[in-house]
Order: sequence, then structure tokens, then C-alpha cells
Amino acid sequence: MVPALLILLGAAVILQVDLVPDRKFLLLPPVNFTIKFMGLSQVLLRWHRNPDQEPWNVNLEYYVKIHSPQEDDYETKKTESRCVIPLHRGFSASVQTIAWYGGSLLASTWVSAELQAPPGAPGTSAVNLTCITTTTTTTAMVVGNYTGLRSYRVSLRCAWLAGEEAPDDVQYFLYYRYGSVTEQCQAYSKDAQSRNTACWIPKTFIHSRGREWLAVHVNGSSKQTTIQPLDQLFALHAIDQVNPPMNLTAEIQGTHLFIHWEKPVSAFPVQCFDYEVKICNAKNGYFQMEKVTTNEFISTTHGISKYSIQVRATVSSVCREPGLWSEWSQPVHAGNDEQEPWAGWFFIALTATVCILLFVSFLICRVYNLWTKLFPPVPAPKSNIKDFFVITNYEKTGSSGTELEVVSYVEECGMEVLEHSVF
Repeated sequence: MVPALLILLGAAVILQVDLVPDRKFLLLPPVNFTIKFMGLSQVLLRWHRNPDQEPWNVNLEYYVKIHSPQEDDYETKKTESRCVIPLHRGFSASVQTIAWYGGSLLASTWVSAELQAPPGAPGTSAVNLTCITTTTTTTAMVVGNYTGLRSYRVSLRCAWLAGEEAPDDVQYFLYYRYGSVTEQCQAYSKDAQSRNTACWIPKTFIHSRGREWLAVHVNGSSKQTTIQPLDQLFALHAIDQVNPPMNLTAEIQGTHLFIHWEKPVSAFPVQCFDYEVKICNAKNGYFQMEKVTTNEFISTTHGISKYSIQVRATVSSVCREPGLWSEWSQPVHAGNDEQEPWAGWFFIALTATVCILLFVSFLICRVYNLWTKLFPPVPAPKSNIKDFFVITNYEKTGSSGTELEVVSYVEECGMEVLEHSVF
């Protein structure tokens, strides 16, 4: 009897163990899921673990899915998450509980929340928003004989166009956010209808070496209708207008052209720049383009010529993602495409001297017949061609009865005259 009871008890325990894993498949969704506006193009997603979730020995995580304005998804172990994303078209997202167990992913049902888009008439928002940042430097701090680090200032320029459906009395206003700082533009440029279409902020809180997104917001006002706002995110490396290199110099030494410059005004150190060198030969219009990673370049010159040199820069991919190139530096010139004055006069004098000597030599030879004495003529060989002119003169003497025949032979080719008399 006792052994039978033990067998039944063991079977019940085994059955209970087999049923435990089935209960672990039941994951409950998070609760109190909310979306909170935290600033320009920034929201906070927050939720709580379901209090009815049984404390199984598994690590609970959460899977977040963004639906709009653009789809995205990610996993997190936290119960809150910040999103940097444009909000002018609204925002919606969902979250669920997930857990890994026995090599399988378990998931709960979804819970969702939504942030409504701000009001505004369609087609009234600003369009074609573009922005550029520029770095300038302030006076370096000097303590005794020591010059401290320079401080850099980043300015922001943005431009846009009025929406196609915007009324004539619309007026736009720009704000930007970098990190936790939000600032409104105070200096605007206007179009022909006196509408704000550009903005310049000479001193911002943007860090030129930073990696955070720059959020720009443009809203508007009108007495006729509600204006839709516009949000846009910019990566700093994509809008940072690098300054041209400074103090460009060029010098020709022998057959080499030596070019040197200094790094642009920037918070990035000297080793963080790539350069392009453009050399133009003014004599033949030939262009030479070279990419270098140092602040100097040596080229070979070709003869007498004048060279125009320019350099531009960009931040190297070693220090950040590739971005914009700077404008070309102001051109500097080296060499000369004209001969020295003394060289031209020397050539003229040499030519005149040679001409005079040749003329004098000709006169001397003509007067003293030196040419014939130095180079006597060589008799030409007799021609085998018997092409002669024959002139026959007959002279008769009546008294003596003697007939005189004179035959003259004139050789045409050799101009040699042969006279033969027969008596």
C-alpha cells in the first residue's frame, strides 16, 4: 500500500513540474504607457511593468515599435525611452513585454499611445528648409607668456520658402534646439512680400564637435488661418560649412614649387583635416589636383611659368562622419611667365652682332676675291652629249684658190668653247 502511494505522489510531482513551463508563456503587457512632449522634436515614452505579472525567474525586456512619422523599432530593458524625431505630423508608438526562455522569444500583446499632430491648414507650413553652421573664433586667453586655448563660436543660418497655400499675411518664426537648450531666432531676412524667409543666429549653443542632432522648428502666424509648423533634424557633419585653410603661401625654389598653409578655424585639431590642392599653370592652362592629409605640398615646375594655387579642406572621417568641403582659399601666385628684361636684350644684341660679322666677312671676301682663292672652281666633266651649235664660215680667196673653213663648236652644257680650223 505504501509503495503505491509513493508512486502516485511521485507522478503528481512530475505532472506539476511539466505544467510549470506552460504558465511561463503567459506574459502580460506593460501598463500606463504614455508619450510626453519634451521639447522640439523630442518625446519621452514611459510605461510600467504589469503588476499582475507573476515573478518568474526570467529577465523581462520591452520591444518598442514606432509607427509614425517614420517606422522604427528597438529593444530596451528600461521602462522609458527618449525619441528624437520630427513631431509636426504627430507621433504614435506601441510597446510589448518580451522574454527569452529556453531559446524561444516570448511576447505579450501590444499597448499603444499617440501624440496628435499640431493643428494647421494643409500647405501653409514653411518648405525647403536648409541650414548651415559656421565656426568662428574669439580672442584667445593670454595669461602671462602663456596663450590659452581659443574658444570657438558656432553661428547658424537657415532659409526656407513660404508654403503654396500660405496666406499673404503669413509670418514665420524659427527655433532651434541643441541638447537641452532651445533658442529663438531674432534676426530675419524677408522676401518681396515682407515674409520671414531666412534667419541668422550669430552665436548659438551648438558644439561644432558634437554628435547630437540639431532640431529646427519653424511655425507661423496669420490672421486668416492657422499655420502648420515644420520640424526638421540636421546632422552637424552634414551642415557644417568648414572654413578655408589659412595663411596659404607658395614659393618656387629651383624646379620645385613649395606650398604651405595652416588648418582652418575650427575646434577640430590639425590632424583632423583632409585637403585638396589646386595648381593652375597660367602659361598653358593646365590644372593639377592633389589630395593630401598634411598642411604642405611640393610640386615640380616646368620651365618659365606663373602658377596660381588654391587649397580647400574638410574634416577627416577619422574624427567624424564625412561632411562638406570648404570654399577654395583665395589664390596665391608663384613664378613668372615673362623672361627677365636682360635676357631679351642679350638675345637682341647677340643677333645683331652675328649679322654684322657676317656682313663684314662678305665684304672682305668680295673685295679681295678671297672666296675664289679659298674655294677654286672645279672643272666640270665633259658631257658625252654632242649637242653643239655649229657655225661654219666660209672664206674664199680667189687669187690663191685656197678655201678656208672655220668651224666653231660651242658646248652648251659646259660653256666650253672649242675652235677648230681647217686650212
